[in-house]
Formats: sequence, structure tokens, C-alpha cells
Amino acid sequence: MGNPTTIQQYKNVVTRCKDLYIKKVADYGTSWRVLRPISIVDQIYIKAWRIRQIQENKTQLIDDSIESEFIGIVNYAIIALIQQSLPANTPIELDVALAEQSYTQNAAEVEALMLKKNHDYGEAWRNLSQASFVDLILVKLLRIRQIIANDGATQVSEGADANFADIINYGIFALIMMEEASEGK
Repeated sequence: MGNPTTIQQYKNVVTRCKDLYIKKVADYGTSWRVLRPISIVDQIYIKAWRIRQIQENKTQLIDDSIESEFIGIVNYAIIALIQQSLPANTPIELDVALAEQSYTQNAAEVEALMLKKNHDYGEAWRNLSQASFVDLILVKLLRIRQIIANDGATQVSEGADANFADIINYGIFALIMMEEASEGK
């Protein structure tokens, strides 16, 4: 499976992302339940595009960090998967326990996918730049927009859920690399 620290680093990042998600659910409830798939895509797009602008301009005027934007990307992509997994008649307001359980379940499924891909690709992500992760996230978002425009139908490609899973993993990988850089690894 590659680097023995990858799974622990991955779990640590997911825990950080989930902790923020739970705190926001406590503060705001599950107001995100009103978001349609395209709105979630747009929320992620705004965050990824801001990171790209900061990378290209090498300056920023708003204090929110690139790290916080990647955490937002991970959380919104997990929210997209939660939305897809809930029955249509699910109430907008979920209790904190159900919101947390839904997050945990979807994050675990994405982690399982990461382990499979990491095995087959030999942790190639460790050789990518933060800029590449942002570009790959933007590509996945444009693909999801097209899938939504096609009423969810694809002919030979993965669906929106697979693209959201990849976005989550790219965001987590970027956060792992940021942690390593701050620790001097």
C-alpha cells in the first residue's frame, strides 16, 4: 500500500475535516441540505478557483488560508455524497448524530477507494504539486457540471459520485502535503 504513514496521515486529515464539519452542523444545522448538486459544485469551484488565484498571483487579501479552502473542498464534496445517499424525502434538518454518521460512512467509502488507487498507482500523488491538485479538482468539477447538464447520464465515464470521491482525495492529499511541508518533511 505504499508509505506506511499515508493511512495515518489520511485519517488525521479526515478527522480535522470532520471536526470542523460537526462544529458547523452544531452552529448552522444542516442548512446545506437545501443545496442542489450544481450549487455544491459551485461552492467547491469557488474555493478551488480562489486557491488557484492565490497560487498564480502569489498574494491574497482575505485571511482565509489555502488550508482552510482545501478543508472546505473536502467537506463540501463529502456533503455532495451525503446528499446523493439520502432518500429524497429526508428532512432538511438532520440531527447531529445522523449528520456525523453520514459523514463517517461516506468518508470511509472514499478512504477505501483511496487505498485501492494508492496501491495501483504507487502513491504517485506524492509527486504532484499543490497546483496540480487544484487543477485536477477544477477538471473534476467541470466534468460534474457536464454530468448534471446531461441529467446524470454518462455513456462511458464515471458518474458524479466518483468525481466527488476523487475531489475529496485530492483535497486530502494536498492537506497531507501541506502538513508535511510545515513539519519540514
